Amino acid sequence: MPVAVTEHEHRHPPREADVILDVELERGLLFLVVRNLGDLPAHSVRVRFGQPLHGLGGEKRVDRLQIFRRLEFLGPHRRIHVFLDRTALFFGREEPTELVVTVTWRTDEDHRRRREIRHDLAAYRDIPDLEVPNDA
Repeated sequence: MPVAVTEHEHRHPPREADVILDVELERGLLFLVVRNLGDLPAHSVRVRFGQPLHGLGGEKRVDRLQIFRRLEFLGPHRRIHVFLDRTALFFGREEPTELVVTVTWRTDEDHRRRREIRHDLAAYRDIPDLEVPNDA
């Protein structure tokens, strides 16, 4: 006689916190995205940039924002979008396109985790943008 298997027995153990910094392009706008890919929260999340990064038309040092320097809790599967710049402005001022960051965080068990991530924003340079009003 077959034994019934409960739904709980098919589940995988939760994946620990796994934090990345990604780049997203939407309607000609560049965003930096801090994302926890794990099933458990991340604590003491820090994003350190390898060099200064200017956004908002060159007016703001995005790498100095508090969200990157002192994010104490990032829930499971959470993501935080940070506006960087319009692509036309960012690439028009010849901002360096290589972005190297080191992301550090702690797990629920207080284990330290670290990851280096490299992006080349030049990949977004010649993607045609379609700026359409949200109410269109």
